[in-house]
Amino acid sequence: MSGLTEKLRRVYVPMTETGFYILFCLQKERHGYSITQKVKDLTEGQLSISPGTMYGTLAKMEKDGLIAFVREEEKRKLYSITELGRQILELEIQRIERLYRNSKEEV
Repeated sequence: MSGLTEKLRRVYVPMTETGFYILFCLQKERHGYSITQKVKDLTEGQLSISPGTMYGTLAKMEKDGLIAFVREEEKRKLYSITELGRQILELEIQRIERLYRNSKEEV
């Protein structure tokens, strides 16, 4: 996986639930408020992301190359996932799937 360093893997896998949903939502171009609304829908209101957490996470993910600023629309910055972000997201989805599979096994 090009660009995926061991350091990034350690930082992002496992992901926080908030980080996962932000990256997951950015498979489509979105701005922070749009992500917040989508996460509320996806989690049936169980996860609410504060503006501070949202914009702090977006800034960190952009700095680390997981997402990229695409354009500004009505004074809102739109972001999208990068190839590196897709790699991290895929690793996390595989981890979650493994957890789910293992939870169904008899101990």
